[in-house]
Amino acid sequence: MLARLKEFLTFRDSRFEDVTRDNLSNVLYRDFSAGLVTAMTAIPMAMGFSMANGLRPEQGLIAGAVACLVGRTYGGSKYQVYGPTAAFIPLIYAVVQKYDHAFLVAVSILAGIVLCIMGLLGLGKVAKHVPNSIVVGFTVGIGITIAATNLYDVLGIQAAGGPNLLTKLAGVVNNIGLVNGYALALGLMVFLLTRFLQRLSIYIPAPLLAVGAATSVAATVWASKGLNLISTKYGGIPTDFFVFTPPRLPEMTAAVWMDMAYFVVAIVFISGVESLLCSSMADRLAGNKKTPFNPDKEFWGQGLVQIITPLLNGFPCTGALARTATSIRAGAVTPVAGYFKAALKLGMVLFLARWLEMVPMACIGGVMLWVSSNMIKVSEMKHVWATGRFHSALMVYTAVMVPMTDFLTGVLSALVLYFVLRPFLERAAALAEPTKAA
Repeated sequence: MLARLKEFLTFRDSRFEDVTRDNLSNVLYRDFSAGLVTAMTAIPMAMGFSMANGLRPEQGLIAGAVACLVGRTYGGSKYQVYGPTAAFIPLIYAVVQKYDHAFLVAVSILAGIVLCIMGLLGLGKVAKHVPNSIVVGFTVGIGITIAATNLYDVLGIQAAGGPNLLTKLAGVVNNIGLVNGYALALGLMVFLLTRFLQRLSIYIPAPLLAVGAATSVAATVWASKGLNLISTKYGGIPTDFFVFTPPRLPEMTAAVWMDMAYFVVAIVFISGVESLLCSSMADRLAGNKKTPFNPDKEFWGQGLVQIITPLLNGFPCTGALARTATSIRAGAVTPVAGYFKAALKLGMVLFLARWLEMVPMACIGGVMLWVSSNMIKVSEMKHVWATGRFHSALMVYTAVMVPMTDFLTGVLSALVLYFVLRPFLERAAALAEPTKAA
């Protein structure tokens, strides 16, 4: 364990093996370019994730920068970009609504400690036992949840949503008279323009340009159309980054202890599974032929991300699949791309803050609809469908249970079904094999 700890605390490790004295300037240029493109792409997404979490927009900007700095320093992947992700939205929103940000800081720190210990114990491989059918179903379920939640902003309805899919949709139906057609037009504009620009080139910061274009329309032609702006809902966006936010616990009762255990387990699960999936995807996408990502060190890095990021006015973050892919396609070679992304992101926010306040909430809703649509990948669903009825049923069950109940209930019940039924189904398949051969 001590040897593993020493390895985890070594900054210059195999993640920098592609850097030599001869190609240093070329690598730095590629990492800078990747950091710039990723930063521009991440700004509206980070704000959207934060507001979907029930927090302020600047907290997403801060969380993305801090998580990237910590994760790129102590994580196990050469390429992974860390930041706010869609998978955490239902969980963080539930914590903030039931308690507050200070309680979220406390449970995130506990989860971070658990992740660090798991990394030291070499338990990174445990997350690999989660079947792909449940992962795909979970992703689809979160995508549906995000889409339902952001319907309020896209439709211009200024009302609170319910805790699950049915209550959210019922709320939309009950408040249908409050729909603002101009907000709907802006949300759809951002959604469609982002998809179009993204298909043109990965080097185009599609979400930022789409939000900028729609905000220009809202501030001029539709300035008097009753649109709900970020400044209307949250006030100004402060630029005093890295505000220390200590943890605070309420009066501890049996119910609070149960909630704390639930939230800690959920953060550990999401962090572990999503970061390892993202790291594995990054190696494949980058064509990494050298040292692969280290799952145990990734757990260590994830633990420190969950400890440090919330303490600086952020919230739990993990490996971001879309931003990691963007960074790799934009030329990232080493973890230095993540440092550039964090610095450039905060630098741009410093100068853009007064304009970001003018963004209509419908534009952020449009970005989040784009995010949710990217989470539902037909090719992945077809792949699971081809593996057989059992895994197809698991995928559908998870995809339905996550938005209908909550994240952990849906995933853990699916895992129980998988591990209980798998031995019987495998035995049945083995018995059927000789019959087929005959």
